[in-house]
Amino acid sequence: MIQAIGLTSDPRKELPPAVDDVSFEARAGHVTALLGASGAGKTTALRLMLELQRGRGITYFRGRPLHRIAHPSREVGVLLGDVPGHPSRTLRGHLRMLCAAAGVPARRADEVLEVVGLVSLRDERLGTLSRGMDRRLGLACALLADPHTLVLDAPADGLSTRESRWLYGMLRAHATQGGTVLLTTTDPKEAARTADRVVTLEQGRLVADQEAADFARTRLRPRVAVRTPHASRLAALVTKEARTARRSVEVVREGGNRLSVYGSTCAAVGEIAFRHGVLVHQLADETGDMGPNRRLELPGEEVVDDVSQTTGSESLEGARDRGRGDARPSLRGGGVAAADGLVTRSVSDAAADTGPARAAEPGEAGTAVVSSGRRSDSHADRLPDLPPPISVRPAPSPLRPLRYELRRAAGVGTGFLTCAAVLLVSAVTAVLLARIGHTPRPRLFVAWPQELPLPPAALGAGLLGAIAFGDEFRHPALAADRGTVPRRLGLLAAKLLVASATAVVLAVLTVGCDIEVLYIVYGRELAEVPGDWLSLSASWIGLVVGCAWAGVLAAGLFRSTTAGLAAVVSVPVLLVPLVQKVVEGPSVRTAAGFPLRLREVLLSQWPFGGERYVAAAARVIAQPVGGALTLSLAALLGAYLLTTLRSRVR
Repeated sequence: MIQAIGLTSDPRKELPPAVDDVSFEARAGHVTALLGASGAGKTTALRLMLELQRGRGITYFRGRPLHRIAHPSREVGVLLGDVPGHPSRTLRGHLRMLCAAAGVPARRADEVLEVVGLVSLRDERLGTLSRGMDRRLGLACALLADPHTLVLDAPADGLSTRESRWLYGMLRAHATQGGTVLLTTTDPKEAARTADRVVTLEQGRLVADQEAADFARTRLRPRVAVRTPHASRLAALVTKEARTARRSVEVVREGGNRLSVYGSTCAAVGEIAFRHGVLVHQLADETGDMGPNRRLELPGEEVVDDVSQTTGSESLEGARDRGRGDARPSLRGGGVAAADGLVTRSVSDAAADTGPARAAEPGEAGTAVVSSGRRSDSHADRLPDLPPPISVRPAPSPLRPLRYELRRAAGVGTGFLTCAAVLLVSAVTAVLLARIGHTPRPRLFVAWPQELPLPPAALGAGLLGAIAFGDEFRHPALAADRGTVPRRLGLLAAKLLVASATAVVLAVLTVGCDIEVLYIVYGRELAEVPGDWLSLSASWIGLVVGCAWAGVLAAGLFRSTTAGLAAVVSVPVLLVPLVQKVVEGPSVRTAAGFPLRLREVLLSQWPFGGERYVAAAARVIAQPVGGALTLSLAALLGAYLLTTLRSRVR
């Protein structure tokens, strides 16, 4: 069950709030439709309920607000817009990745694909899906964690009649099993046909909260749609015939050559047109929308005539009977919202329209008693408190972050293509450097010319690291239902671990491929391994892994793949000259014997000659590139942790 109380969005400069004091319920086992024209505030209301937008109010999902639910995806399934996934990822791969994020078994992906009828398209790419298939995939993502509640924004928008019928059948089946379904729509006929309860919004305010049967009775009316080039003449003839027969008929001129006739039949209108020789192009029975305020005049329409047998008092009593229901007062005291179609009106508007109000007569259920515009001071002192503020919170971290990151990285071919391009460029560069000569063998093996700030493998590792976090913001699969992409430490650790493993593999493959190509082209002389290969390998792997980490941290900090790659390139271009200037500057003391003195401080014996590894690490960091990379990683990590802690404090 959903209980939305006092939903109010923040004002937009001088404009009124998009949603103003909206309260309603969506019961379990029922389908509830949030109805309104474009701009009525439906999507804003959903975003306030899901804590995706700042404002005021509170929404309970089975008695708990969303930020108090440990795993929101297991309680609420959300579909807002298109599926935000990488266009090159397959349907099955996308769902398996989300399974790791939601903490459900991977086989659940195949189960929901079969439920939504996409099992035969599981190997198709997301970028090739049609609108209907994308809606099915969105529903599969919402059902992935088997939630109790479904919240969907215009789920049938752009679908054919057949696809819409299938979609609403799925939602009805979910409600039949005890779930709660809340959806938005702009079509009142669709709402009456598919929902059990209809909540109507107009200009951000609640104007009606009705059962579907009451909504169809008060808002929808049968009509005869007529299209004729002689619309004015036919309207006058139908009105005249109705007056003669003393029948209640209403004729609405909809502009151009169209008429809507309420209270008559196709046969009666056709006979009138035939007797008077009026040409008719269209004559059909339809269900007309009376509008959210149950007025006959629709936008751009003109009422030709209203012929009724009832007197004024009888019409008033009929209006009372139609509006009879349980009135619900607004939380702010500014108006009333009736459960059966009564219109929400402010006190000042009602006073201006009706003047001083009368007291309610006994038995007039559902009639709103509107006081005059004068308020006493005691009433002003007793104004209700504002609803609590709504804070936008980041999405929760994946429950299985390492598994999620592995499936994310392996689900698209970007990483494999990048590695292949790096190996090819490195091999070609190594061959050219060997032909030119005058290049040290360690630089030759890693294809690192003196003119380039970094070798191709380091740039490729930095690019892969930047893509690891940059894609989360470009294609926010984790933020489909919770807004901002999470920057939690668990997700960061998983990305750093996967980026490190990828960088090590890329570094080893690069050196191996370069040596093999040099052996094939120039023979054994250039393929001989140096004697200090262990320290050189450690320095090389440290450089590549450091570039990958810099890309991950910078992309996560600045929310961009480009920023991550720029941070990697800026290390040798900007930081290395500064570090080199500091290192090469005048110095009266050195750090010779640092490992031995450190061992004396710790009062313990280094196992396996550990002081040698410490000394090697110190020498790597003391190099200009190593020192600059270490400083940049420390700065990026500190900034990342600072922003993460600040968001948690907020």
